[in-house]
Amino acid sequence: MPSVISFLLASPWANFPVTILLFYLFGWRAFLFIIAAIFIAITTGYIFMFLESVNLIEKSKSVELKEKFSWKDFKSMSLKDSFLGIIYSIWSITDMLAWWSIIGLLIASFIGAFVPAHIFSRFFGPSILGLLATLAFATIIEVCSEGSAPIAFELFRKTGAFGNPLVFLLAGVATDYTEIGLIWTTIGKKTAIWLPIVTVPQIITFGFLFNYFVR
Repeated sequence: MPSVISFLLASPWANFPVTILLFYLFGWRAFLFIIAAIFIAITTGYIFMFLESVNLIEKSKSVELKEKFSWKDFKSMSLKDSFLGIIYSIWSITDMLAWWSIIGLLIASFIGAFVPAHIFSRFFGPSILGLLATLAFATIIEVCSEGSAPIAFELFRKTGAFGNPLVFLLAGVATDYTEIGLIWTTIGKKTAIWLPIVTVPQIITFGFLFNYFVR
């Protein structure tokens, strides 16, 4: 169970396509996003291991392989079928991510064109209240990681605060109501409830530190 939570937290920001996008938008600062995401994922995993040991979350389910289980069917797959399957998967993923990226770019363009900079400086500035407002904004906006990156960059461009985009990106995963709902139904309600409780304080802390030490 803890490994699943760590994967859900790290995968949106430590995967290759989003890494390229973050470096394109934020330059060397993208390293900080990735390091923070991995750190929070690992620490959260250890915390969930402790919670599991004291029965505060659902226990991990053990999986037993059947005696008749065999890799024969997998090994017998032809190279042609494997290649076609890879091409189909690439196309399906690209088609899905492209639309999310377009949505994110449209939202970022709308913000850049119609939302005055002083609004962002006032409500989403480098302060605790600004971080909490960013947290609330990230919870409401339901956009995948590829779509969130352009919005986060626009937030950074408007405010000059690096911690707020970090909170927007990472908290968007930790407080994503669809993801929490999925964890609630597939893993258990205790795990779903503990996810934001464990992760949000870490994210706010990183955001606070980045606002004061990263320019």
